[in-house]
Amino acid sequence: MRLVRIEHGGAPHWGQVEGDTVHLTRGMGGERTGETAPLEVAQLLVPAEPTKIVCVGRNYLDHIRELGNDKGDLPSEPGLFLKGPNALAEPGGTVDYPAWTHNFHFEGELALVIGRRARDLGPDNALDAVLGYTCGLDLTARDLQKTDLQWFRAKAADRFCPLGPWLETDLEPGDLRVQTRVNGETRQDGRTSHMIFDVVQILTYITRFVTLEPGDVVLTGTPEGVGPLQKGDTVEVEVEGVGVLTTHIG
Repeated sequence: MRLVRIEHGGAPHWGQVEGDTVHLTRGMGGERTGETAPLEVAQLLVPAEPTKIVCVGRNYLDHIRELGNDKGDLPSEPGLFLKGPNALAEPGGTVDYPAWTHNFHFEGELALVIGRRARDLGPDNALDAVLGYTCGLDLTARDLQKTDLQWFRAKAADRFCPLGPWLETDLEPGDLRVQTRVNGETRQDGRTSHMIFDVVQILTYITRFVTLEPGDVVLTGTPEGVGPLQKGDTVEVEVEGVGVLTTHIG
């Protein structure tokens, strides 16, 4: 099932997509209200309402190598950092190039949205906590990443996490193609099977320390090929089985 969050009647609504129609629901993953809206003209909103966005850094070996972080052993556990809800940006939206960075990078990723309260998940039930999967764009001020104590400006500034276009609930995350295109040119092309820590390992690790709430977002890491953006660029993140997230750089 495909779940979408749209603006309808001047307010945000969740819905289920069938063909070209959105069937509005009572909240995220809730029952249908009986009201519908045409998908073609719907204004898409971020398909999540998180309390937090938990991100995994350096989860693909080739990405570790391209950043010059492969001088020692591979990570023995997922490296985590946080973004706040302020970082979210809607699918199809514009993110202005920040005036305070000179090296603004794209990182396309598989993202997942939590559907139920989750703590101390195990390998057998970790995926049961996932409501759906979507495309994520981890925007990064690469120059400030080197000086931030906790990547606060570099990763968690306003609108540094475009997400969408919707959630796909029926998806196996183990071997999905993840691509990023800038102005139509493919810059990243990887598969989730190349992750150092897969989705199950990520979820079991996070929930040892942190309770994930319904609506929370997890970004799973980016393949190799990250690079700088310029004003006027258009970024597309495509995840196999989900769709395409488009972001314009203003």
